[in-house]
Amino acid sequence: MLLPQASGSRISSVLKILTVCTGNVCRSPLAALVLAQRLSELDVQISSSGTRSRPGLPMTSEAQKIAVELGASPEAASTHVSRFLDTTQLRSADFVIAMARNHRRAIVQLDPSLSRTTFTLRELDRLVALTDSDELVMPGKPEGLENPQAALMRMLAHVASRRGIAPPPDSPDDDDVVDPYGRSRRTYAMSGVQVARALPSVERLVRLALAT
Repeated sequence: MLLPQASGSRISSVLKILTVCTGNVCRSPLAALVLAQRLSELDVQISSSGTRSRPGLPMTSEAQKIAVELGASPEAASTHVSRFLDTTQLRSADFVIAMARNHRRAIVQLDPSLSRTTFTLRELDRLVALTDSDELVMPGKPEGLENPQAALMRMLAHVASRRGIAPPPDSPDDDDVVDPYGRSRRTYAMSGVQVARALPSVERLVRLALAT
């Protein structure tokens, strides 16, 4: 739970990130584990959950393999257990990332206040790619110090403002990470590539927020 923020003061340097998919056994833990490894030197807590998860299940073996290939800890991949998404998890997170549009809808239904700051992973990547770092850091920046949570919310609001300006994807499905559960190794590989290609945009935002 985040402490109340005093104006102009740095209350907490820890950013809490939540990734969300359906069963919490493929896409969202893959994204969370790889991102955790990439940001391991920073004050970041990363977790994952599922909109229709059966709690206590492990990652699929295929997802574990891809996670390790992308740099995640083998121990973290093998000990992951699924969680069912609830409002407590959403309210304790600073940054919620959906793996597909149906997950974003479920998140916003649980907490409508997250409608402007919750993106699918690939949508976020598409919009961030159109924004240089100066644009992300400067617009609306208040005088004095910001805590990382406030900086991140300001950046996400700026990214969200691109939704009506940026060219749409060729297909709405292009904003989703494909669901590989119960499908071929080729589909798992495709899903892994989509996650890996989009995560640098998340990393970029987090590093900018923590540098404020």
